[in-house]
Amino acid sequence: MAGSKYAYVRNFELPDPLLPGTFMVFRLDGHSFHRFSDEHKFTKPNDTRALELMDHAAKDLMEQYPDIVLGFGESDEFSFLIRKSASLYNRRQSKIVSTLTSLFTSSYVFRWASYFPDAPLKYPPAFDGRIILYPGIREIRDYFSWRQTDTHINNLYNTVFWALVQQGGESTTQAHATLEGTVSKEKHEILFSRFNVNYNAIDARFRKGSTLVREEISEEPSVPSHENVPARLSVPGSDGPSAIRMRTRTKPRTRIVVLHCDIIKDEFWDARPDILLA
Repeated sequence: MAGSKYAYVRNFELPDPLLPGTFMVFRLDGHSFHRFSDEHKFTKPNDTRALELMDHAAKDLMEQYPDIVLGFGESDEFSFLIRKSASLYNRRQSKIVSTLTSLFTSSYVFRWASYFPDAPLKYPPAFDGRIILYPGIREIRDYFSWRQTDTHINNLYNTVFWALVQQGGESTTQAHATLEGTVSKEKHEILFSRFNVNYNAIDARFRKGSTLVREEISEEPSVPSHENVPARLSVPGSDGPSAIRMRTRTKPRTRIVVLHCDIIKDEFWDARPDILLA
């Protein structure tokens, strides 16, 4: 199209660069996943297979994009922190959102059979994505605290709700009515007194969500062989070869790990200061 009389149509494309020097949080959500989970018979209130599939798709995304330094997921939602200094796709919002959403979705479909071998996809799942900009560390900490708090609130409600339906014999309408206006303490009491369930003993994956981080792979130092010893360098202006040897510094290898831990308190962040570096 370049150079033709039709090239003027490109003037209608609007630039959408994201503000530089800010943290980018990319969040995606399953589109109409209530129907999707019902159609594919997800276990209620939590389906471990579905959650592990989400984790795997998130891991694929982080492996493809090193600028993503943190991921947090719950249910059909995932949030990713993109470092402040990232120049990914020249920080073009539409390019980042469309590409990352597309890759996550295709990975979810690609790996479906590994987690649901006996339940073929009935129709394609869809995810929507967005980018939110945050100016500083405090806002990033608060964002991920908000998402983990939401995980706890939703999971506590769903755990009690489905206990009332599956074990208590209530209809979904009755269960909603039973829980209407209740606070956290009362929900805990319903679980324990009626169903002998200690909420705090439930799998941390369900209560705290999935946190994906990069961890360095420790490698044992090896003594270089004669062939691997670098040659001496000649320094310009010197009378002879310099005693300085070349030293190559390689970037440490990392792997992406999935944690189910508290990311609201300082301990998580203090142990991983690199996450919030520019």
